[in-house]
Amino acid sequence: MSTLSDFDFELPEALIAQEPPEVRGDSRLLVLHRGGGVEHTAFSQVQHYLGAGDLLVLNNTRVFPARLLGRRHPSGGAVECLLVRSLGSGEWDALMHPGQKLKPGAQVVFGDGDVRLHGEILAQHFHGRRTIRLWTDSGADAADVIDRLGHMPLPPYIKRDDRPSDRERYQTVYARERGSIAAPTAGLHFTDALLAALSSQGIERTEVTLHVGYGTFKPIRAELEDHVVDPEAFTVSADAAAALTRARREGRRIIAVGTTTVRTLESLTIDADGAVESSRGEAHLFIRPGHEFRLVNAMITNFHLPRSSLLVLVAAFAGRERVLEAYRDAVARSYRFYSYGDAMLIA
Repeated sequence: MSTLSDFDFELPEALIAQEPPEVRGDSRLLVLHRGGGVEHTAFSQVQHYLGAGDLLVLNNTRVFPARLLGRRHPSGGAVECLLVRSLGSGEWDALMHPGQKLKPGAQVVFGDGDVRLHGEILAQHFHGRRTIRLWTDSGADAADVIDRLGHMPLPPYIKRDDRPSDRERYQTVYARERGSIAAPTAGLHFTDALLAALSSQGIERTEVTLHVGYGTFKPIRAELEDHVVDPEAFTVSADAAAALTRARREGRRIIAVGTTTVRTLESLTIDADGAVESSRGEAHLFIRPGHEFRLVNAMITNFHLPRSSLLVLVAAFAGRERVLEAYRDAVARSYRFYSYGDAMLIA
């Protein structure tokens, strides 16, 4: 049985990408063949590893500026709030700092003047989690005010403040469905031109939606068998389910772009006739070694944090030793890691 320490590796801090590449898609690509062998190339060459009939599955979620900076009312002390998940009726599951001062009943304010968002802490949970109610007193829609006031929720390993350019670069070119607090970063490498080239090559494409939440990044605080993934909302339309069914029945490869897409696909129901069912629900699935992949034949992904659920997922797909060996190779060759880093194709 694998333990969490089995998914550790040494990574020099200098390899953690702090900026996207100057030009979208100007990234490196490590190709890991599950049958053995590794190749090093540019992401712009990914089409040489895909073929006519392959089904590329993208997560079309859109990141919203979920990080709010404000102050406690009336004391004026600084407050930071990361909106994790909408609970409806203006209530949110959130990560807040400083936690010790934000007890139920505490009031907070974000923004100034005419653009202002009010909040009240309704409940206190573990590890900085809070339930907060947000409203405006101007009649403005709260979602619009969040979009105006909020900051893009760059991951904590990016050691800089977000910039206006991150609103475009920390977003895939096909992002449509608003709701994520983090980008499905494997998709950041694709450009409109590359997607068009893949289509002209006979590569089919479909989209699903999984709104990336805290569950994707929640630290594994215990051993693997005890880890619980927070729910993340997903939608797979009838058209997407039909495309997946056709590809599966015809023996064509289904290539998931990103671990969020993998989790979405592997959460779906396949009926007795082999048809993939459309679905709208919440993904709770924690993929770890021993998982039997039913839909995903290949994946495109970035390089992930040591001891993270995403690294465990990739290891479940390609084998722990093979993945860690590829990671060591990537470190030796100075690949860029994490959200704004380089990519890996596992086929």
